[in-house]
Parts: sequence; structure tokens; C-alpha cells
Amino acid sequence: MKLATFTAMAVLLSAGYALAGGGAPVPEGSQAGDPSGRPSAVLDDAACQNLWKMASPDGDTLSGDKAVPYIVNFQMVDTDQDGKISAAEFKTGCGKGWVQSADASTTKEMSPSPKL
Repeated sequence: MKLATFTAMAVLLSAGYALAGGGAPVPEGSQAGDPSGRPSAVLDDAACQNLWKMASPDGDTLSGDKAVPYIVNFQMVDTDQDGKISAAEFKTGCGKGWVQSADASTTKEMSPSPKL
């Protein structure tokens, strides 16, 4: 009787373990990359360079107020925490989706007015 009870328990436990399975698979990419809040599209090198020229025509660093139309999260792009975004930080931000293209109205407002 003990053997029958032991065998029945072993079968029930084995079946329960087998039917439980591994659970749902982890979605691809959900565990990869840096947390970036709300990233935008990753920009390629050409788009990033064009955007940098528009954001910083003189090639100097970007302060927070100048970076607003382009940067999703200033603190994440400013990796050295100096309050300015360098060209290298901007390029890294482009690759992580932390830099976004300015919309047409912002671009129009920021472009120099034509000389008459």
C-alpha cells in the first residue's frame, strides 16, 4: 500500500511539474539597452551630424535651453553632468534614441531670418 501511495504521489508531482512549463517567453529586446524614458528613433550618423549643425551652428556645446527641441532627456545625454552637451555626447544620444529631429515649426523658428 505504501508503494502504491508513493508511486501515485510521484506521478502526480511529475505531471504537475511537466504541465506547468516555463511560462511565457520574455519579449525580445525587453531586457536589452539602457533605460531611456521615452526614446525616439535612433538617428544614423548623417542625420545626427545634420541635426548637430542645426542645433549648434558654431560647433560649440549645447546648453539646456538650446537643446530642448532636440533632446528627449537632457540628463541622460549629458553623461559628464557638466550642464552642457558636447558633440560626442550628442552623437552617443543619437545612437540611443535620446536625440530627436526638431519639428518643422521649431526648425523655422530657429533658422536665421533672411536679410533684406
